[in-house]
This record gives sequence, C-alpha cells and structure tokens, in this order.
Amino acid sequence: MAGENLQVLHALDAAKTQWYHFTAIIIAGMGFFTDAYDLFCISLVTKMLGRIYYHVDGSPKPGSLPPNVSATVNGVALCGTLVGQLFFGWLGDKLGRKKVYGATLMIMCLCSIASGLSFGRDAKAVMTTLCFFRFWLGFGIGGDYPLSATIMSEYANKKTRGAFIAAVFAMQGFGILAGGIMAMISSSVFDAVFHAAPYEVDPIGSTVQQADYLWRFILMVGALPALLTFYWRLKMPETARYTALVAKDTKQAAADMSKVLQRDIEAEPEKDAGIVQKQRGYGLLSKEFLSRHGLHLLGTTSTWFLLDIAFYSQNLFQKDIFSAIGWIPPAAKMNAIREVFVIARAQTLIALCSTVPGYWFTVALIDVIGRFAIQMIGFFFMTVFMFALAIPYHHWTQKENRVGFVVIYSLTFFFANFGPNATTFVVPAEIFPARLRSTCHGISAASGKLGAMVGAFGFLYLAQSQDPKKTEAGYPPGIGVKNTLLVLGVINLLGLLCTFLVPEAKGRSLEDLSGENESTSEETTSA
Repeated sequence: MAGENLQVLHALDAAKTQWYHFTAIIIAGMGFFTDAYDLFCISLVTKMLGRIYYHVDGSPKPGSLPPNVSATVNGVALCGTLVGQLFFGWLGDKLGRKKVYGATLMIMCLCSIASGLSFGRDAKAVMTTLCFFRFWLGFGIGGDYPLSATIMSEYANKKTRGAFIAAVFAMQGFGILAGGIMAMISSSVFDAVFHAAPYEVDPIGSTVQQADYLWRFILMVGALPALLTFYWRLKMPETARYTALVAKDTKQAAADMSKVLQRDIEAEPEKDAGIVQKQRGYGLLSKEFLSRHGLHLLGTTSTWFLLDIAFYSQNLFQKDIFSAIGWIPPAAKMNAIREVFVIARAQTLIALCSTVPGYWFTVALIDVIGRFAIQMIGFFFMTVFMFALAIPYHHWTQKENRVGFVVIYSLTFFFANFGPNATTFVVPAEIFPARLRSTCHGISAASGKLGAMVGAFGFLYLAQSQDPKKTEAGYPPGIGVKNTLLVLGVINLLGLLCTFLVPEAKGRSLEDLSGENESTSEETTSA
C-alpha cells in the first residue's frame, strides 16, 4: 500500500512556510555559523603562531610552524569532526535528535573558548594544548552535521525542504565571512595600538608581545553567536518523524506538531498503528538496507569525500596560493599583526564575492532545478576552472595576470557552493529511513571529513615547489601548485561521475524517498 502516510507527517509535508521554519533555520544555522568560523579561522592565524613560537634568530624569513605541527594544527579539528559525525549520527538515531542536540553546541562553545586559552611554558606545550581543545571542538562540530540536517529535513515541508536544509548549511558562508571580518577588525586595532616595523627591518620587534592575545581572541569570538541560541535548542520539540516512526508514539508526535504548526492534528491510534507496524525496521548492515540504499550510501559518501578533498585544500590554504602568485606580500615585508590582516582580507574577499553567493544561489534554486542538476553543474565547472588555472599556471603568475587568477579561483568556490558543497549535505538527510537517517548522514559527512583531511594534510606537501631550494622550511619537495591543481581537477571530475549514484529528492516526501511507505510484508529485520 505504497503512499499511505501518518496524518501528522502528511500535515508537515503539506504545511505552508511558517515562522517556525525560519526559527528552525536560525537555531540550526547558528551552529553551522560557529562550525565554519571555528574550522576556518585557524588558517588566519597559523602564520602568526609560527612567528610567535618558532622564531629563529638570524633567519631571513619569519618563523613558521614545522610541517608536522602545521598539519596537526590545521587538521586535528577535522579528525575530531569525523569522530563526532559518526558518534552523534548514531546517537541521534538511538536517543533522538533533541536529546543530544544541545550537547553538541555546548561542546563547541566550551572548546572554542578553551582553544583561545591554550597554555604552556613553551611552544610544544601551547601547540599540544591548542590541538587537544581543537580536537574536541571538532568533535562537537561533527555532531552538528547529522543532527542539524536531520532535524531540518524532518521539520520541513516537501515543497521547500531542500531550500530549508541548504539555508542551514549556507550559514557556513556567513561564518567564514565573519571570521575574516573579525580578524581584519581586531588586527587593525592591534596594529594601530601596538604598531611594529616589518620583519626585514626589526626581526624581533616585528612580533609584539600583544600578538599572542590577538590569535586567542580571534579563536574565542566564534562561540558567541552559538551561545545565544543554546536555550532555543533545548526548547525545540523532538521531530515528529522520530517520535512516530522510531519511538512509535504517534499520539505524542501529533501533540508536538499541533503546537509547532498551530493547528489541531488528531492522532488516529488504530490507523496509525497499522501504518507504523508495516514499517518493520531493518538494520544498517542488513541485506535489505544494502539492496535498497547501498548504492545511495556509496553515492553520498564518495561525492562528499571527493568534494572535500578539493574544497578544504582550497579553503585552508588560500593564503599559500595567494602568496605564490604574489597577491599577499612576502612575509618579511610585514609585521606579524599586519600579516593576519592581509591574509584575512584576501579570504574575506573570496568569501564575499563567491562563497556566500554560491550558497544562496543553491538555496534559491535547489527546489526549482533539483539536487542532481546543481551537483552536476558544480562539479563540472569546478573541473573546468581547476584545469583553466593549472594548465596555463605560469601565465597566471605574471604580475599583470594575477587578478584573472583570483577571479577564476573565486569561481571555483562559487560553483563548489552552488554545487556539491551544499547538495552533499542536503541529500543524505532526505533519502534514508528515519531510524537510520542521522546515522547515514553522519557516515556520509565523516567520509567528507576524511577527504578534508586528505586535502588539508596532503596539500601541505603536494603544493611545495619541486625545487628543494624553494620549499618552505622543513618541507620536502612536492609536485608544485600547478600539478596540485591538476590533481584537484581530476578529483572534481570523479565527483561528477559519482553523482550518478545519488537519486533526485526534489518534491518527494521523506517516506517515499526512503521506501518507508511501501508495503513491507517481505522485509526482514537485521541483527
């Protein structure tokens, strides 16, 4: 009896866009604002950390983080995020979305503040403490991925569900933008009050003692917006789909959604019990799941993995690419605080002109042209623009062509966000059964963070010059920026091909997509 659904779920699917939809976007979105701020602001201060804690007397260049330290500082939060996505994704299906939703936000806020308070007598102790807190910061961030996506998908109506989930994710763009703006403002104030000569003029004096407060302040500020929404997270009712389909309490689901939708929804116990009974569960490792959703899970994990290799290597190491083409002056010509400002300005410009618009183009069009089309368009143009940067790379390094390089580089970010960076987040929250939705989203997201680690750690080494004399201190020769961009172009092309494994979810109810409305007389339960 395909297509039969609980009255409360039908009411949610057919509901007009109401204030509670926007409230849910803001509550969930502030978590992603903090996620993005915390994950990406570290790239704004790593150069400063090198100057403060790894200065070498007599060196012609400012101090820089050793390769292993730089990789750990940049990537440890991603490791925590991967673990958090798997753990909280599983926990969200076992205990319910609401019960663990507040915990993830509190972990993020506390560890964000603690990261700025990293202590120690020497460089090793400070970096160890910083990495410890950033791992647990990532752990909390990881939990926000499956829970926010699942909650928004289960609250939304089917007509605009994609836009609502994408809008939550789009708050990442504002988080990245806010990180850059905050770094620019704070570094400008510090530079005005504690002005110092460039490194080449005064190697010691170019890094004032107060610079140690600047990076800490930048890391800590990201906790504030999320803290403001903590109370409202605790007040959100459990989603009707979890209450009815997993907890099997249709009466409570109807009561909760009556308050949310501000209309009477009457539970029909006998009819509801019959519908729920037909939805006998199968487990993640069952043959039933493999036959129904195995290719879907392969599609969501592979596309997210490939996308994040390219996306995170670009985002975390923008400053290195801008330095390579001369858009950021040599470090020796700036003091430590000024360098933070220049790096933040470059990243803010990219976020303002390409990252943020890309997210909101997705929000506007995802329920018009569909998830599949946007993901294909995004991967296609990311591939084209990567090759356009890589093949004539020498041309772009010429001073008169640098603006063109930045424009094309920005377009790759635009089509990442008006493309797979948004859709890989949206689709896993729609196509899996309610009892496994959070888990499968967590697995898909964790696969993405595995790709992010490949991008974050691998790019450090790959992008080094092939000439040993031109590599950064402590790094072995790599394959150069040009060849690295070629590799990323191939990765984007593979992502385009893997998109064919992912179904279109536009305009369909969650139960139709997951098969929960189908007759289940032959279903088998899993161990």
